[in-house]
Amino acid sequence: MNPLVLAWRQLRRDFASGDVRILFVALVLAVVAITSVGFVTDRAGRALAQEANRLLGGDAVVRSDSPITGAVRTAANAPGLQHADTLDMRSMVRVGEQLQLGELRAIDGSFPLRGTFRIVDRIGGPERDARGGPASGNAWMSVAGAQTLDAKVGDTLSVGDARFTLVALVAQEPDAAFDYFNTAPRVMINLADVPRTGLVQEGSRVGYRLIIAGDAPAVARFLDTARTQRGRGQRIETIEDARPEMRSALDRAGRFLGLAALVSVILASIAVAMAARRHSARHLDGSAVMRCLGAQQRTLVVVHLGELLWLGLIACTVGVAVSFALQWAIGEWLARALAISIPAAGWLPALQGYAVGLVVLIAFGAPPVLALRRVPALRVLRRDLDPTEPSAWMVGVAAFAGLAALLWWKAESPALATAMLGGVAGTLLVLAALAWAMILGVRKVRTRLRGSLRYGLANVGRRAGTAVAQVSALGLGLMALLLLTFVRTDLLDRWQLSLAENAPNRFVINVQDDQVAPVRRFVESQGLASPTLYPMVRARLLERNGKAVSAKDYPDDQRMQRRAEREFNLSFGSALRDDNRLSAGTFWGDRKPASPEISVEQKFADSLGWKLGDRITFDIAGQPLAATITSFREVSWDSFRPNFFVLVSPGALDGYPASWITAVSVPKSQPRFTAKLVERFPNLSVIDVEATLAQVRATADQVSVVVQVVFWFSLAAGILVLLAAISASQDERLLEGGVMRVLGGSRRQLRFAQASEFAAIGLLSGLVAAIAASVLAGVVSVRVFGLPWEPNWALAAAGGGIGLLAALVTGLVATRRVVDVPPSVVLRELQQ
Repeated sequence: MNPLVLAWRQLRRDFASGDVRILFVALVLAVVAITSVGFVTDRAGRALAQEANRLLGGDAVVRSDSPITGAVRTAANAPGLQHADTLDMRSMVRVGEQLQLGELRAIDGSFPLRGTFRIVDRIGGPERDARGGPASGNAWMSVAGAQTLDAKVGDTLSVGDARFTLVALVAQEPDAAFDYFNTAPRVMINLADVPRTGLVQEGSRVGYRLIIAGDAPAVARFLDTARTQRGRGQRIETIEDARPEMRSALDRAGRFLGLAALVSVILASIAVAMAARRHSARHLDGSAVMRCLGAQQRTLVVVHLGELLWLGLIACTVGVAVSFALQWAIGEWLARALAISIPAAGWLPALQGYAVGLVVLIAFGAPPVLALRRVPALRVLRRDLDPTEPSAWMVGVAAFAGLAALLWWKAESPALATAMLGGVAGTLLVLAALAWAMILGVRKVRTRLRGSLRYGLANVGRRAGTAVAQVSALGLGLMALLLLTFVRTDLLDRWQLSLAENAPNRFVINVQDDQVAPVRRFVESQGLASPTLYPMVRARLLERNGKAVSAKDYPDDQRMQRRAEREFNLSFGSALRDDNRLSAGTFWGDRKPASPEISVEQKFADSLGWKLGDRITFDIAGQPLAATITSFREVSWDSFRPNFFVLVSPGALDGYPASWITAVSVPKSQPRFTAKLVERFPNLSVIDVEATLAQVRATADQVSVVVQVVFWFSLAAGILVLLAAISASQDERLLEGGVMRVLGGSRRQLRFAQASEFAAIGLLSGLVAAIAASVLAGVVSVRVFGLPWEPNWALAAAGGGIGLLAALVTGLVATRRVVDVPPSVVLRELQQ
C-alpha cells in the first residue's frame, strides 16, 4: 500500500481516537495566532500609512518651480488615480491698515485628496471639516495669520490687484507637518482667482504642486514614472519625507507590530514542540509492532512524516480560515474606532501563516517523529527502551536554523531579530540550567517532606526530562508575553509623555544676543514657564575630508541631494538634554576641545555616509569652519523641543553671526500671545506648530489604538497556545493519578500533590521569565524603539506571580480528568 495513503489512514485513526488532537489544536492555534496578527498588522499598517498621507493631502506630491507638464502630468491621469493642483507664492497681504508679507496658496476644488481642512469662524471657535478650498472671490486665512494681522471673518483682504472676502480661519491644514517652518500669515484662495491677482509674471517665484492619490499599485506606478522621467526642478515627496516626529510614531508602531508577530512565532513553536513530543510518545508501541511485522525504516519515516504533512496542511488551512474571519471582525471594529478606512486583507499574511506553520511543525515536530523509525522490536516486551535517532537532531538543528531565518524575516528589523533570537537562546539555557538545579534540589529535600507535598515534588525529580521541558516551555512563553507587555507599556507611556497637552506649540526664532534676557522676561510676564533659548548659526556644507560635497554625489536620492545643498542650523553647548542620547564616540561635555569638534544625529550621518573621525567643512557667511566628527547622537524628535542635526563644541562658533531659538507652550486661552510678542520684538518670527502637533497627536492616538488591539489579540492568542503547550504533556500524570486512585488516593491528596508540582514549576518559570523579559525589554526599547528605559520591578514581580498562577491553573485544568473520571477509564484510554 502507498505509504502516503497509509499515513492518511493513520491520521484519521489518530484523530478519531484523540491521539493527534492536541497537536492539531496546537498547530491551528499557532497558525491562528501568527496569521491573525499578520492580517491585523498588515491591514492596520496599510491603513495607518494611508491615513498618514493626510499630512501630504494625498499619497504623493510633485513639487516644481514651473508648471508641471510632460510625462509626470500624463502619468497623473492614469486609471486608478486622482490628482489636484496647488500654487504657492509670497505676496504682501493687507487687512485694513495692517500690511505684511504673507504666503499665498491657490488650490483647486479637488484638494485635499487625503484628509480635510479644519476651519473656524472665529479664533477659539468650534472647528469643522472642509474640502476643496474657498469659492471664487473668497479667501481663508490661517489662525496664526489672523492673530498677526488682527483679522476676522468678514474683513476684506487685498492680495496683489485682487480683493477677497475672508470667510473662514484655518485651524489645521492637511499638509501642515511638511510646512513646519511657515512663519508668514497664510492666505488660501481659489486657483481660478490667480490670474486676477496679477502676481504670476515673468520672473515671479512660484511653487507648483501636483498631488496624487489612488490605490497602492497605481500610486507605485506613478512614482516609478515620476522618479525616472521627472523634469528639471521637479522633486517628489511621500510620507517618508514627513517630519521626524511623525515618522518616529509610524516606525515605532511598525516595529511593535513586528514584535507581536515574533511573539506569536515563539509561542507557536513552544506549543507544537510539546504536542509533537506527546504525539511521538504515543506511537512508540505501534512502531515497535510494525517493526516486528517486518516494516522497513523507510516505510515508518514516510508514514509518520506523511501524517505530519497531512496534519500540517489541514491545520494551516483551518487556521488561516479562522484568522480571516477574526481579522474581518477586528478590521470592522478598527474602522469604527479610528474613523478611518481599513484596506482589504491581502494574501501575504495567509501565505506567511502556511509557511510559519509548516516550518514550525518540521522544526519541532519532525525530530521526535523521526526517532520512531529506530524503535526496537524488543519494545513490545520492554517499555524502558528509549529510541535515539542522530539524524532527527540534525533535522532539528537545520529546521531551527530555518525558524531563525523566519524570525528574521518576520521582524523586518535586524536589531529586533537579533535581540529576540539572543533573548530566546539565553532564556532557554538559563531555564534549562535552573530547572535541572531545581530537580537536584528537590531530590535532596523530598525525603524530609510528608504526604501529598512529598509526592508532588517527587514527581518533579522523577520526571527530570519532562520537568525541564515544561519549565523551559512555560518560562519562554511567559517571557515572550511579558516582553510584549513591557515594551507596549513603555511605548504608550512615551507617546503620552511626549505629546502631552503642555508640549511646546510655538517656536520663536531670530532672537538676537541682546534680546535673550528680554524675551525670557516677556514670556514669564505672560504667565508661561521660563523658556530655554538655544544658539543657532546658519551654515552650508562645503567639504568632507577635503573633498567638495554636492548634490551630484547622490544621483538617486532626492532627499540626500537636498541635504547636501541645504543650509544647516548649527548649535553649540556643553551638555546633552534627555531627548539626546549618545550612540557612538565621545561627547566633549564640560571639556573645551583644542580644535573644533561636532556631534551629528545618527540617522542623518548614516544617510550622508559620515563616519567618526571625518572632517567636515561648513561655510558660515563666507567664512569656513572645519570640525571633526567625534560623536553620534540619537534624537527623540517627538519631544517637540528645538533639536539640531549638528552640534558644535563650545568656542568653535565664537565670532560667527548667531541668533537664538526657543519653544514655548501657549494655552488656547492666550490667543494674543503671538501678536503681543511681535509687537514688542518686531524682528522675531513666531512659528505656530499647534496644527502640526494636533496632527501628530491624532496619528499617535490612532497608532496607539492599533498597538492596543494587536497587543490584546496577541496576548489572548498566546495564552491559548500556552494552554495547548502545557496540556500536551499530561499523559504521565494522568496515568500515575489513575494508579493512585486505584490504590485509594483521595481527590484532595491528588489535587494537592498536583498543585505542589505545578506551583514549583510555575514559580521558577515565572521568576526567570520576568527577569529575562525585563532585560530583553531594556535592550529592545533602547536599541530598537529608541525609547528611554527603566526596569519595572513591580511588573517583573507580577510576572513571577503570573507564572505561578498560569502553571497552577492550566495544569490543574489539564489534569482534572484524573479526579473527575473513574480511574479505570483513564488507565484504559492511556494504554490503548
